[in-house]
Amino acid sequence: MPELPEVETVRRGLSPAMEGKIIERLDVNRPNLRFPFPEGFKARVEGATITRMGRRAKFLVTELSTGEALIMHLGMSGRYTVNDQTTAEFHHDPGTNPAHDHVVFHMQGGATVTYNDPRRFGFMELWPTDDLANYPRIKDLGPEPLSNRFNAAYLDDVLRGKAAPIKAALLDQAVIAGLGNIYVCEALFRSGISPRRKAATIVGKRSERLAPAINEVIAEAIAAGGSSISDFANASGELGYFQKQFYVYDRENEPCLTCGAPVKRIVQSGRSSFYCGKCQN
Repeated sequence: MPELPEVETVRRGLSPAMEGKIIERLDVNRPNLRFPFPEGFKARVEGATITRMGRRAKFLVTELSTGEALIMHLGMSGRYTVNDQTTAEFHHDPGTNPAHDHVVFHMQGGATVTYNDPRRFGFMELWPTDDLANYPRIKDLGPEPLSNRFNAAYLDDVLRGKAAPIKAALLDQAVIAGLGNIYVCEALFRSGISPRRKAATIVGKRSERLAPAINEVIAEAIAAGGSSISDFANASGELGYFQKQFYVYDRENEPCLTCGAPVKRIVQSGRSSFYCGKCQN
């Protein structure tokens, strides 16, 4: 599933074609994705101006002139493709199958934005913009990396007393919003912390290493356009390349880039954790 850097990359790719533009026509090619589309979805979106392209954690939050926000999630395999028909012929993204083009936004100025999702785990919902703090999928999220609220002192507060492994704690979206398996593995390596270590033991000097490591990994991944592990590509069809900078993720039995010991893989809560047994403790 795309994590914060991938969703931010998508937001930045969509913004030039969508922000400040009118949605002149909306093609909805099926009744549902993960969930049914909102009642009257097409009529509520067509003709609206996108006043702001935002993001919260792994959600795209698109504010409309109607007073509603269109909240979109990529799921496991969702992909947005922008085609500017004012400058070139329409070319379908070769990485997608047109049969899975479920929603198409026809934007003021001639661009089209196509949402393609083979597995249909993504979704689109509408919610009043002035009540976004109470949107059920967002209201309980923790602070984001790179935000003013997120720092070592916050980690100390939220992890104190937690018996769960630090890997599981960091994947809890109520603890930190937007982190997923890839970037947790990489941040734990950079901070020298084992994914097996209990979260409560992070308090203090380890938090002082972990918080900046999380911020560094996320910032670098955004700058690299995210990681293309499976289905992810940005809105212009290009792949991210942060995967070329992985220290441990998906590198089982390969030598640690710091000490040369083989990278290990364990399963925690059904997810693979990659780490160096010598560099992380």
